[in-house]
Amino acid sequence: MRIVFFGTGRFAVPSLRALLDAGHDVAALVAQPDRPAGRGLGLHEPPTKALARERGLPVLQPERVKRPEALEALRALGPRLQVVVAYGQILPRSLIDLAPLGTVNVHGSLLPRWRGAAPIQWAIAAGDAETGVSTMLIDEGLDTGPVLLRRATAIGPEETAAELEPRLAELGAELLLETVRGLDVGTLAATPQDHAAATHARLLAREDGVMDFAQPARTLFDRLRGFSPWPGAVTRHAGRGVKVLRARPQDGRGTPGEVLACDREGVLVACGEGALRLLEVQPESRKAMTAAAWAAGARLATGQRLG
Repeated sequence: MRIVFFGTGRFAVPSLRALLDAGHDVAALVAQPDRPAGRGLGLHEPPTKALARERGLPVLQPERVKRPEALEALRALGPRLQVVVAYGQILPRSLIDLAPLGTVNVHGSLLPRWRGAAPIQWAIAAGDAETGVSTMLIDEGLDTGPVLLRRATAIGPEETAAELEPRLAELGAELLLETVRGLDVGTLAATPQDHAAATHARLLAREDGVMDFAQPARTLFDRLRGFSPWPGAVTRHAGRGVKVLRARPQDGRGTPGEVLACDREGVLVACGEGALRLLEVQPESRKAMTAAAWAAGARLATGQRLG
């Protein structure tokens, strides 16, 4: 099938690779422009572009895909289907309807749960036991289009967003191939979403990483996993930031933020419900270390407060 692929981030790479390996005629990759990154702020290409170069695939990187010149270039490619995975721009109706079979999106959740920009992170942060991937036909709403296929997977009890994302990306690639086959032979029908059951996975902000020990320990643990690696989980001690890299909830009682114990196992901090055992931390401007080593160097003692 002749396909135009829209994708920018790492989540999109397995889907693009799967289409190419399956022998589909991918006419072009459409990705976000190269952006400054790193200490030197040099231009860095999107992960999908690196794969496209390896496979000799034409690459288009319009600053705004809805501009007339971009639409004309895409129309000239004559795709039968368009695929969108972690692209990063809203497609106008004129582009959505360009291909006869429509425009399919691979989304990292079990729609209608967790529509939006950060579905993987919010599924973990909310304490969900399972998540998955969905393929849908794009409309002009935010992940509101009718669903084609879904595939569920359990979230590991200590799994982080950084660990779950590549798993879902591979699962999404498998589901995309199944979706394309179904659309090609006409055996796949789209099902409207239950909009009343929708939840929204908004874009993460730095403030989401600030730990509030008045919350239950389990909530803080889930948010730490969901917001790894960014924005992370950050608290303060003696006026300086401390990033919590690993922790686990356990029993304990005290004033929220109160240090209940400092020992070889780490630092036990009271929460609104239960306590959180800090296992590994990264103090401001320092390397990662065990919470026990940090507590010894910072002269942390029972009864002191974090946050």
